[in-house]
Amino acid sequence: MKRKLMNLSDAGVTVKDLTKNSMETNGRRLKIIISILVKHEITKGLTPEKLRLIIEDLGPTFIKIGQIMSMRRDIFPSEYCIELEKLRSQVTPMPFDEFIRIIEEEYDCPVDEVFRTINRVPLGSASIAQVHAAELVDGAKVVIKVQRPGIYKVMAQDVVLLNRATGILNLASNIGDVVDFKMIVDEMWSTAQQEMDFLFEAKNAQLFNELNAEIKYIGCPRIYNQFTTSKVLVMEDIVGIEINEKKRLQDAGYDLQEIGVKLAENYVKQIIDDGFFHADPHPGNIFIRNGQIVWIDLGMMGKLSKREMGLLRRSVKAVASRDVESLEGAILSLGVHKSRRINHSLLYESIDRMLDVYGTEELSNINMGRFLEEILRIAAENHIGMPRGISMLSRGMITIEGVIAEISPDANFVRIMANHMAGQQVANFDLNNFMETNRRKILISGEKAISVPGQISDFLSLANKGQLKVNLEVMGSDEPLAEIDKMVNKIVICIILAALLIGSSFIATTDMTPQFMGIPALGALGYFTAIILSLALTISIHRKKRKR
Repeated sequence: MKRKLMNLSDAGVTVKDLTKNSMETNGRRLKIIISILVKHEITKGLTPEKLRLIIEDLGPTFIKIGQIMSMRRDIFPSEYCIELEKLRSQVTPMPFDEFIRIIEEEYDCPVDEVFRTINRVPLGSASIAQVHAAELVDGAKVVIKVQRPGIYKVMAQDVVLLNRATGILNLASNIGDVVDFKMIVDEMWSTAQQEMDFLFEAKNAQLFNELNAEIKYIGCPRIYNQFTTSKVLVMEDIVGIEINEKKRLQDAGYDLQEIGVKLAENYVKQIIDDGFFHADPHPGNIFIRNGQIVWIDLGMMGKLSKREMGLLRRSVKAVASRDVESLEGAILSLGVHKSRRINHSLLYESIDRMLDVYGTEELSNINMGRFLEEILRIAAENHIGMPRGISMLSRGMITIEGVIAEISPDANFVRIMANHMAGQQVANFDLNNFMETNRRKILISGEKAISVPGQISDFLSLANKGQLKVNLEVMGSDEPLAEIDKMVNKIVICIILAALLIGSSFIATTDMTPQFMGIPALGALGYFTAIILSLALTISIHRKKRKR
């Protein structure tokens, strides 16, 4: 059996090539897009449901964009994100003969040399791939995931059209300081290219297995690497019980409380320790089999850098201690601020108001997913863009907390996270005592006091070397400074006017040519410019007086 590990991009098929050679095809695709928009009467307004229906009709490229949009509640209205989460993953299945043809093309051999049987009815048929149950010649139960033919070309053509439209969308929107639509398209295309190369999913499964190798109650499907290519993925068939099937789990002798606690502990580990977490932990992706929690569908995994993981820990500590300054610092460190200057007083007030709400609750009652959403909202309002990993984590947290609450209401996700961060066992963690005493304030004050001598030493060292810089921002000073700026501009205009009048007068006394009405033309031009500037300045001053 010869395996083809090459995908379309490896073979030299790129978006650039498609742009050069498919102008006519792009034109036809653009007509289809316009007809779909007309069909849904886009000119009469856009509701969340209408947007979802339009995206479904537009096809796989736009479905992927919609799925990414549904994760970005920091920049899109919540009601739209909730509706876009309903985007259907099931589409019309491709013919079984086509499914077999693709496998044989990839393997360069008859399909029965690898598989004893393949179920003709698909387990699932999505926009990018189709999945069938099968059995290898050695009797092993597997599932085969096959990429739809021509999907790369279709999506690449859509990306070309979308890239041409993003400039207009950015100009028409008011969110350009936080995120631009080109970034959304690029993110979608990057994600889609990885999803269209099944070797990425195989690598995700391998990394997940390595990170959780020592945890006996966690597993994921085995990948049959010898039968996996960029277009065909063969993995172990997980025969188990979906985690939300509580009756079946109890009948099988499982303790739902134990499952909930262990699921939460593992997801916290994925976030806090590994920085590599399942980005779509809905019940259909979590099975219980032979005493193990088995995570499936590892195509979409979230990633956090060590720096982002540290800042996330800092944010959780800031909530527990109601430390506005620390949380503001974490948000500023995590985010990217574009063009507009950050109004720190407004940012501080927003965080303070949020902590007023969360600070009145016990730590164990805080919904971490909604809390992260609130941070993303505050960041967006202050023109701070957050990294993709944080927005994916927000959605993942909301989903996993819902799953845990359904199967085991007593398994508290936040308590387990706090315990994990403190390096304590759940049984020994006294949350009420922790929240009701003042020890945390003493500890925070002590930590800050310990850092003061070091900060003073750094300050003196920089001053001694002549490298000290001081950033000073006076709260409420923006308006007076703006007025001073306008005054300076008027003074500059007056100086230019005086220079033009004096210079033009000197030129007018000479015999310089060419001349206009007996006056040197250059002098006349200077007088004309001075008159125009004078009129503009007078009108500006008059308008300002009328406003007052």
